Amino acid sequence: MSSLLDTTKPVRQGEELDVEKLESYLLANLPDTKGPLVVEQFPGGASNLTYLVRLGELEMVLRRPPFGNRVKSAHDMGREYRVLSKLHKVYAPAPQPYLYCEDESVLGAPFYCMERRHGVVLRRKLPEGIQLDPDTLARLNRSFVDNLVAFHKIDYEAAGLGDLGKPVGFVERQVGGWAKRYVNARTEDVPEMEFLMEYFPEHMPKSQTSSLVHNDYKFDNLMLDPDDLTKIVAVLDWEMCTLGDPLMDLGTVLSYWVEAKDPPPLQLHAFGPTQRPGSMTRRELTEYYGEKSGFDTSDALFYYTFGLFKTAVIVQQIYYRYAQGFTKDERFAQFDKQVVALAQEARRALEEGTF
Repeated sequence: MSSLLDTTKPVRQGEELDVEKLESYLLANLPDTKGPLVVEQFPGGASNLTYLVRLGELEMVLRRPPFGNRVKSAHDMGREYRVLSKLHKVYAPAPQPYLYCEDESVLGAPFYCMERRHGVVLRRKLPEGIQLDPDTLARLNRSFVDNLVAFHKIDYEAAGLGDLGKPVGFVERQVGGWAKRYVNARTEDVPEMEFLMEYFPEHMPKSQTSSLVHNDYKFDNLMLDPDDLTKIVAVLDWEMCTLGDPLMDLGTVLSYWVEAKDPPPLQLHAFGPTQRPGSMTRRELTEYYGEKSGFDTSDALFYYTFGLFKTAVIVQQIYYRYAQGFTKDERFAQFDKQVVALAQEARRALEEGTF
């Protein structure tokens, strides 16, 4: 099954690293390592840039902010490094970080390196050779939710992560903060986004509890055991991890959980095999999460639609970077249309009262 593991490609134009400076820095800060340095890039992902760094026999994953980034708080490499430094000790799917560099003279931005995990990453299009029968997919769905519940049950104070965020007022800050990010990255008028920015402040539910929140939990941020696709071996992309309302994570999950009955524009937003036979529906996932976590999910419609809005803002931020010429990645050329599709689905769900 090794051919199914997540692979790398040559570094994209405009996203190259200064290999000479990086090699000098790594050799000086990682004892008992030898060159030469080889750098490749993981092609997936649309936010922070992720590279495979080979320094002699040592393999690491390097993460740095995107070029042309305007939102420093959303790409805080130091914060992500500190989270993983403590989280990997209490949560096995979290990779162990090795070093953090805040000296921007090395790569033009802060970055960190962490251990490389090997596994299968499922996206909208399954890797060639992967077969997911309904029973396997059903078991994978349960593992997906069980793992999220386990993450939400972590004692973050005991883990040394109690200063990661301020749970009180979390939902309110999220509503206001993501609206502000959208306004700052707006490139054209989208009436549905304006509607949502008016709706959410007036309909915020009261949080039941606080927990660690991943903020981008979805299939293509998971690595699966190639010998057992129902086993999660890594959870990736911790850039937005904080403390807050765990149902915000549920809403993010639901916003990515595309069903077979969803319209074509939403089908393009699938980040995993969620529309295949054997997969839960959004309603079934919500009920299963509520059963396993013990949390009341009666306000799931709010969290689902806010998840769509938040994702639309992230997509808009990426499209803004593309429109301004900060990235030449052609995957982003049609992201403005995704913003519209996500916002339209959120408004539809709110007006019809169903998801």
